[in-house]
Amino acid sequence: MKNLIILALCIISIQVSAQTPSKSKWFEDARYGMFIHWGLYSGAEGLWKGENLRYENNYAEWIRYRNRISKEEYGELAQRFVWDKIDPEQWVLLAKEAGMKYIIMTSKHHDGVAIWDTKIGDYSLSKLSGTNRDVIKELADACRKHGMKLGFYYSHWLDWSEPYAWDHNQEVTGRVTDAQYNQYWQEKVIPQLTELLTNYGDIALMWFDMWIPYQESIIKKEQLEQVVQLIRKLQPNCLINSRLGLPTDQENVDFETLGDNTFSSNYIEHPWETPGTIAHSWGYNGQEKEWKSTGQLFESLLSNVSLNGGFTLNIGPRADGSVPYESITRLHDVGNWLKKYGEAVYGNTGLGLRTKQHDWGTLTTKTENGKQVVYAEVFNWPLDSVLRISGITSKPSRISVLNASGNIPVKFEQFGPLMHIKIPSDQPDPYVSVVKMEFEKPVEINKEIVGESTFGGFSANALNVLDSDFKFEKYNGLKPNHLIINSDKSISWKIFIAEKGTYKIDLSTHNPNTVAVPVNITVNKKTLKGSILPDGKITVEPNMNYYTDEFVDHRIGEITVDQIGEYIVTFKIDGSNPLLFNRIWIAK
Repeated sequence: MKNLIILALCIISIQVSAQTPSKSKWFEDARYGMFIHWGLYSGAEGLWKGENLRYENNYAEWIRYRNRISKEEYGELAQRFVWDKIDPEQWVLLAKEAGMKYIIMTSKHHDGVAIWDTKIGDYSLSKLSGTNRDVIKELADACRKHGMKLGFYYSHWLDWSEPYAWDHNQEVTGRVTDAQYNQYWQEKVIPQLTELLTNYGDIALMWFDMWIPYQESIIKKEQLEQVVQLIRKLQPNCLINSRLGLPTDQENVDFETLGDNTFSSNYIEHPWETPGTIAHSWGYNGQEKEWKSTGQLFESLLSNVSLNGGFTLNIGPRADGSVPYESITRLHDVGNWLKKYGEAVYGNTGLGLRTKQHDWGTLTTKTENGKQVVYAEVFNWPLDSVLRISGITSKPSRISVLNASGNIPVKFEQFGPLMHIKIPSDQPDPYVSVVKMEFEKPVEINKEIVGESTFGGFSANALNVLDSDFKFEKYNGLKPNHLIINSDKSISWKIFIAEKGTYKIDLSTHNPNTVAVPVNITVNKKTLKGSILPDGKITVEPNMNYYTDEFVDHRIGEITVDQIGEYIVTFKIDGSNPLLFNRIWIAK
C-alpha cells in the first residue's frame, strides 16, 4: 500500500460514467469483501535487525523500502515461512464466516515478489522458499469450492526489485528512462498479468495501486491501455479499479477506489469502494497496537452502503498463514451480525439524503418482491423510544424491528417528511439494531429538509444549508464546521415542524471583531434580531498555551408555531464585519 502521508495529499477526484449493470452488478450487490496482504514482507513482521519501521509510516509491507534492505537479504525472509501450516482455504472460510462476498489477494506488492509460481524471473515466494506450492492456485481452487469471487492486487507502477521499474527514491538518485521503464513493463508486467489472467480460472476483478494520474508518473497512457486491452481480451467480465491510473470511464475502469481508509462524505452514483484495515498496517506487523473496534467497522461498512459504496476490509496473515486474533474476533462479530441482518446490506444502496442526516445511524434501501424496503441501521438506540427519520415523504405500509426471533411490528406517526417510529425501550442488538420500513411504491424523498435530532430539535448548519457562496471551513479538531459570513447576503434552510408550540432559537458563532455584529434570523415572516458581541479564546488544554476561537451559544429569541408544516429559516448579518457561523438550533 502507498505511503500514508503521500496518500493524504494525492486522493484523486474522479468522475465516473454509469456502468453496465450486468457486469458490475455483483460488485454493487456484494458490498463487502476481504483484502489479503500476504507476501515476503509478512516474514519481517514489521522489524528489521531489531529496528522498527522507519519514517512514521508503520505499513509493514513497506519495510524493504523504508529500512533500506538489499534485495538479497530481503529474499532470505522466505525461509521464515511455515509451509506445513499455510492453508489458503482457511482464509476463504474466514471471509465466508465474516459475510464477505469476494477476496482480493496481493499477487505482487511493491517489493516485486510474486507470491505465485511465476515463470517470469526467479523472484517469487515459491522459488525463494524452495517450495513447489502455488498459493494463488490453492486460493483460486478454494474460492471456487466455496462460491467466493476472486480478484488480484497487482503493483504495476512500483517494483523495488527491478532496476528499470519505478522506485520513489529515484526522485533523488536519478530516473530511469522511458525506454528502460517500457522494458520492465513488457518483460515483467504484461507477462505476469497474462499468467494471472490465464492460469487461475475466472477472475472477478483486478485491483491496481497507483494513486496519482499517469501524467504525473513515468507510465504512459499507451501502456495502461495495453493492460486494459489484455484484461478485456482474457477476462471480459473482470472489473478494473480506478487506481490503474487512467481517467475512470466505462471503457477503461469499472469502479472507483477511494484512498486507504477514506470514506465518502456524499452519495456517489457510480460503483465505488473503500479499502480499509482492521489494524493500521496492511501487512502483518508484530508491533501493531492500533486496532479498530468492531463498532468502527460497522460504521465504515454501513455508512458506505448508505452512500452507494462498498467496503473491502483487509487481513494481514503471518508467515505461517495464521490471522491475528484481533482480526478474527472482529470479522466473526460482523459476520454473525450479517447472518441476522444481512438483508440490510447485500443488494442495498442509499436514498441519496445528506450524509449524517441522522445522528442515530444510517439508511439503506433495496427492492424486494416488487416493494421498496428501507432499513434504518441504528447505532444509538433512542432513550425516549422514538426513532426520528427525516426526508422520507412516502407513507410506509408496515414498519418492524428486526431481531433474532423475527420481526416485531411497531407503530409510527408521519408528518410530511418527518417520521416518528415507536420502538421498544431495549435495543435488539448490542452493535447495530435494524428497523425495516416497507413501501408499496418507490419511495419519494425530500433531500432539502434539515434532519431532526435524536431528542427532537433541528440544527441548521453549514452542512445542510440550502445554498451558500460563503467560504466553508471544515472541522479541524479545534474549530467546528463553519461558514465565514462577511456580507449581508442571506443563507437559508428548510425545516418541517410537526408540533405546534413555542420554539427557542439559539445561534452559535464566533465574532472575531472588536465591535458587535448585528444578526437577523427569520422563520417564515417573523424576524428575530440580535447583536453578537466580540468573542475571545478558549483554553483547549491547560498549561500548554493551547487555545482556539470560542464559539458561543446565544439565545436570540423564541417563535410560536401555530401550524404544522414546512418553514424557511434564513440568517444574515448587518454590515460586512465577518462572523464565523456554526449553527442555528431550533427546539421546544
